[in-house]
Amino acid sequence: MARSQLLSLLASLVLLLGWCPLPAWADFALPPLPYASEALEPVIDATTMSIHHDRHHGAYVANLNAQIAANPGLTELSLEALQGQIADFPIAVRNNGGGHWNHSQFWTVMGPVGQGGKPSTQLLKAINASFGSLESLQTQFNKTAAGHFGSGWAWLIRKPDGTLAITSTANQDNPLMNLEGIERGTPLLGLDVWEHAYYLKYQNRRPDYIAAWWDLVNWNEVNRRFAAV
Repeated sequence: MARSQLLSLLASLVLLLGWCPLPAWADFALPPLPYASEALEPVIDATTMSIHHDRHHGAYVANLNAQIAANPGLTELSLEALQGQIADFPIAVRNNGGGHWNHSQFWTVMGPVGQGGKPSTQLLKAINASFGSLESLQTQFNKTAAGHFGSGWAWLIRKPDGTLAITSTANQDNPLMNLEGIERGTPLLGLDVWEHAYYLKYQNRRPDYIAAWWDLVNWNEVNRRFAAV
């Protein structure tokens, strides 16, 4: 092919691409970790973090984007708005949309040991009113997370009436979803109890993972979420 023909072809492709809308997969993107993969050691090892974020979370994002062609309404919704309308979509959107949202919050509510701050005065007041004390909250949360059968999440939520509650959801469901059987509320703190979140280090010792995880809780982010409701 002559150089002039090649340039003409390239120009045509540029024009053609310029007329096309942005690809659907531009709508949902994998957020980077807000810290290095090794930053949560020794509680969560770097290998687990890399696999969990890059492969597992990455797969939820890719699979959600793959649903856009068959569900064009996804392009009109933010990720969070999608959760509240999830019942209107197929199960693949529910699983992958939930997986994307759940993991996106999970990375932000954790931080390196010693850098997470502490509950704000306002949050601690709400915790005391709902659970009696922070220690009681942690005990109840640990029991719920350890006792959840199979894969899923444990949550601290703020209910519509302003009180706090602890709940759990199966698979990649979350308390924002408009689904029967889910206790609705605004998630303040969510813990992944799927085995891929902890198995390399803790094997079948889920309670040990849960107990150690409190050293990573980023109360600064939890405070922000609480204040924003």
